[in-house]
Amino acid sequence: LHNDEKAPVPRMGGLVVVISVFATALLFWALSKIYPTAFTIKLDFISRNQTWLPLMAMFVGALVGALDDLLVVEAFSGKLNSYIGGGLSFPVRLLAVSSLGLFAGWWFYAKLGIDYVYLPFYGNFHLGGFTFIIFFVLVTLATFSTGVIDGVDGLSGGVLSAVFTAYGMIAYVHGLVNIAALCFVIVGGIMAFLWFNIPPALFYLTETGMLALSLGLSVIAFLTNAVIYLPIIALPLMVTTLSVILQLVWKRLFKRKLFLVAPLHHHFQAKGWPAHKVTMRYWIVSYMCAMLGVVIALIS
Repeated sequence: LHNDEKAPVPRMGGLVVVISVFATALLFWALSKIYPTAFTIKLDFISRNQTWLPLMAMFVGALVGALDDLLVVEAFSGKLNSYIGGGLSFPVRLLAVSSLGLFAGWWFYAKLGIDYVYLPFYGNFHLGGFTFIIFFVLVTLATFSTGVIDGVDGLSGGVLSAVFTAYGMIAYVHGLVNIAALCFVIVGGIMAFLWFNIPPALFYLTETGMLALSLGLSVIAFLTNAVIYLPIIALPLMVTTLSVILQLVWKRLFKRKLFLVAPLHHHFQAKGWPAHKVTMRYWIVSYMCAMLGVVIALIS
C-alpha cells in the first residue's frame, strides 16, 4: 500500500488550516475596529450568534489534536515510555469530543433556543432539550470518526473542501453571511494546506486538523439547520467510516474480510489503484455529493 512513499510524512499539517482561519478572522476583525468603514465592517465575520461556537469548536479540537500528535511524535522519537501508546488513547479523545458536543448542544438549547432539526418537506422537528443534546453529541462523534480518511496524499483536504463549500453556499442562501464567510475562509485554509499536501505530501492533517475541522463542521451543520443533509454532502466521509465498521462486523460474524483493507480508500489501493487515482476520484465524488446536497437543501 505504501510502496510509493519514500520517507515518513510529518504530522500536524492541520496547523496550516487552523492558523490560516484564525489569522484571517482576527485580521478582518482588527481592520473593522481600526478602520471602521462600510467595507471593513462587512469583512468582520466574528459574531456571537453565528461564528463564536464553530470557532471555539475548531480551537478546542486543534488543541486536543495537537496534544495527541505531539505525544505520537515524542513516542516515536523514544522520548516517552512505550506504555503511553503513541498518543492520547481513543477513550480520552472520545471523552474530549463528547464533552465538547455536550457543551455545544447545551449552548444551542439554552442560549440559542434551538431544540429542533429541519426535516425535508416537513419543517422543524422538535426533539426536546435532552434528546436534542444527545443527538448533537452523536453527530459530533460521527463527524469525529471521519478522521480515518486522512493518510493518502491530498485525500482529506479535497473531500473536506467540498463539504465546507456546500455548507458555505447553504449558509449564504439562508442569510447566515458570517457562517458562509467562515466556511469559505476554512476552504481557503484547506487550499493552502493542499498546496503542500498534493502528492508527494509534505505533511498530513492528522488529529490537529481532522479534530478541528470535524468538530467545526458538526457545529456549522446545526447552525445552518442543515444537519439532516450531512450524510449526503459528506457521503465519502460517511462511507469511509462505515467501511471500517463493516470490516470489523464482517470479520466477527463471518470470520473473513469484506474489504481487502479498511478504510475504503486503502481497499482501492490494495486493488492496484495508485494513490493519486484514489484521491482524484474521491474529489470528484465529493464535489458531486456536495452539490447534490446543496440542491436538495435548497428545494426542500
